[in-house]
Amino acid sequence: MRTDTRDRIISILQEKGRVTAKEMVDVLNITRQGLFLQIAKLMREGRISKMGKPPRVYYFIPEAKVQRETVILSHQTVDFVNERYLYASPLGEKLVGMVGFEEWCRRTHQDIAKTAREYMTTQMRYDKWRHREVIDGLVKLKRTFPKVYLDELYYLDFYSIERFGKTKLGQLLLYAKQSQSREVIQDLVQGVYKRVVDLIKRRKILSVGFVPPTVRREIQFMRELEKGLALPLRKVIIRKLRTEMMVPQKTLARLEDRVENAAKTIVVEENEIHDNILLIDDAVGSGATLNETAKQMREKGIVGGKIIGLAIVGSYKGFDVISEV
Repeated sequence: MRTDTRDRIISILQEKGRVTAKEMVDVLNITRQGLFLQIAKLMREGRISKMGKPPRVYYFIPEAKVQRETVILSHQTVDFVNERYLYASPLGEKLVGMVGFEEWCRRTHQDIAKTAREYMTTQMRYDKWRHREVIDGLVKLKRTFPKVYLDELYYLDFYSIERFGKTKLGQLLLYAKQSQSREVIQDLVQGVYKRVVDLIKRRKILSVGFVPPTVRREIQFMRELEKGLALPLRKVIIRKLRTEMMVPQKTLARLEDRVENAAKTIVVEENEIHDNILLIDDAVGSGATLNETAKQMREKGIVGGKIIGLAIVGSYKGFDVISEV
């Protein structure tokens, strides 16, 4: 009977293409629990796939995939790719590690073994900037601005690297913001939490401020990040002024415009003195927002120690524009 039900599910999908669970329940005249039991088995076997998220989920029969080639790689390379790589498929699938890397290589017609070794070599070249799981971004800032008001600046990763594009954190940040997905944001928070806490302990940070968002969204990434991290620190209140036309930093190509935008629309609403302050932003392109916010903190005289900037991701080059996030 169960086998018959599964065959009927396949027949329905072959006939209609994309079908919801409700549509299948109506046709098959079975309970939702019974249907999902059979769907789960068919998905484990790779005979059907799904797309979408509740309450709108469709099931379909995937196209026949090219048989996977046998790839011989060292355990070191496999472990490295599994830890560092994430691929977002055109259908929005989050493919982590070698699974995602192999899929990307197939789509771009690249030799998997050779490209994996090159990926590891490229990442390790960028790792020379990494120390204790963070990247020192202050040198970049000093090359961009005549005066830097941050004492230290760190990234948790670069946003993208040559040839291979966005890093794992870069991908998570981009799609967390674009898809407005709390699930993806939570994945990102879990991935960065330990490094943020370690930095706080090492640098003896007692207060934290989160750079406010510019664009109004139903789900604000920075607010979700603040809630997810739940740092037990004093809060430095920072506001973004509402203007007639809200202009995001990422739309400004000139450095002077970015500095003016940050200086005139960011307001630090704080009068009490704070010791070491951690100032958190999602991404650093030019660094204008963090630098101008730190400048305002110093002008208000609320800094009793250091101001340490932290971004989820940052650009590798000097003045750069991360326009996607």
